Amino acid sequence: MAARGDGSGDPYVVIGGGQAGGRAVEGLRKAGYDGPVVLLSAEDMRPYERPPLSKQVLTGEADPESACLHPADWYWENDVELRLTTRVQEIDRGRKRVGLQDGAEVAYDRLLLATGARPRVPDLRGLDLDGVHLLREVGDCLAIRGAMAPGARVVLVGGGYIGLEVAAAAIKRGCAATVLEAGDGLMRRQVAPAVGNWYRELHESKGVTVRTGAKVAALRGRDSVEAVELADGTQVEADLVVIGVGILPNSSLAAAAGLSVNDGILVDESAQTDDPAIWAAGDVTNHPNPYLGRRVRLESWQNAQNQALTAGRAMAGAPVRHAEVPWFWSDQHGVNLQIVGLPQRWERLVWRGDPAAGPGFSAFYLDGEGRVVAANAVDRPGDIAPARKMIEAGLAPEPQALADPDTSLKKVLKGQGPA
Repeated sequence: MAARGDGSGDPYVVIGGGQAGGRAVEGLRKAGYDGPVVLLSAEDMRPYERPPLSKQVLTGEADPESACLHPADWYWENDVELRLTTRVQEIDRGRKRVGLQDGAEVAYDRLLLATGARPRVPDLRGLDLDGVHLLREVGDCLAIRGAMAPGARVVLVGGGYIGLEVAAAAIKRGCAATVLEAGDGLMRRQVAPAVGNWYRELHESKGVTVRTGAKVAALRGRDSVEAVELADGTQVEADLVVIGVGILPNSSLAAAAGLSVNDGILVDESAQTDDPAIWAAGDVTNHPNPYLGRRVRLESWQNAQNQALTAGRAMAGAPVRHAEVPWFWSDQHGVNLQIVGLPQRWERLVWRGDPAAGPGFSAFYLDGEGRVVAANAVDRPGDIAPARKMIEAGLAPEPQALADPDTSLKKVLKGQGPA
């Protein structure tokens, strides 16, 4: 049996019922902790993964239940008390109590915060009109899906993952889709401009209208949204508007409890906060990453899963640390994009394969010393694992070999030249 906190007999409590909360309790049990576990979730659905909400669930190819981490019986079989539609109001660290919105309290021996993030809401007139949506939870997804009737005019505010995945889903459901991006290109926070430009051409080839430099000024309509007004006065007609301009960490609960917060809850390599009885995991955390050489807050499936498993194991007393090269993915119009690494800058982009020929290419980001600091693979998933190893090892491969699709990346890893 794993270590048992202060021996109070109170449960280990997890706040948050998303992917991180669900994986954290899984980590606890995998580490051998056999004491009481309580998971508190504000949502009415057991822990689930969010990526399907902008993909298969949104298109109608899958139902929400398919996104759940475990069957309902798993929580009973693993003696996890799952308390849904339960909102936490405050954390009393001195008394080791969690105060609920209904006035009740839950005592804890050890506590894990997996409170996730919320969509960033721009300051726009007309946000309260019917037909205007944010996408974060299952209810949001189903509302958007229900409004995506064939022929509906869908406007996406934001040209990042969410906006582009929803645009692809809208086209698949027979809608007209327009992406409005305030910046000068798509996915600028995620990929190099050349990769973003390739995705713009992909979307436009599928019928999506893409407008960059399009700053939204207001949403217009009487009761329901009818148009999106831009800063230059032009209007884009809309029956449905989905806003995807980033997310913010739900760290206010931690901050009110006196925990250290700076763009997320500050944690160490074991996901522990500055309170020895409290851990945190997922989108809400700001943690050190040895491969990036800095602290970072990640909004990714990988981090929500693996950091949460680490946090659960660490809570149970296992000597573990979370250290991974960041990895992300996105599916748009049936094309898979995988991203490994998170560079703040790079000196050179090396193409492996020909983007002009369509999907089936990769882009490697090299720093000033020729080391691989990131890679994008477009329908070329086999390049990601070798790229990750290059980043981990700080390798500077021969660019010519890296660019040659006929040269095995295993050979590139070993420093050999073209086959």
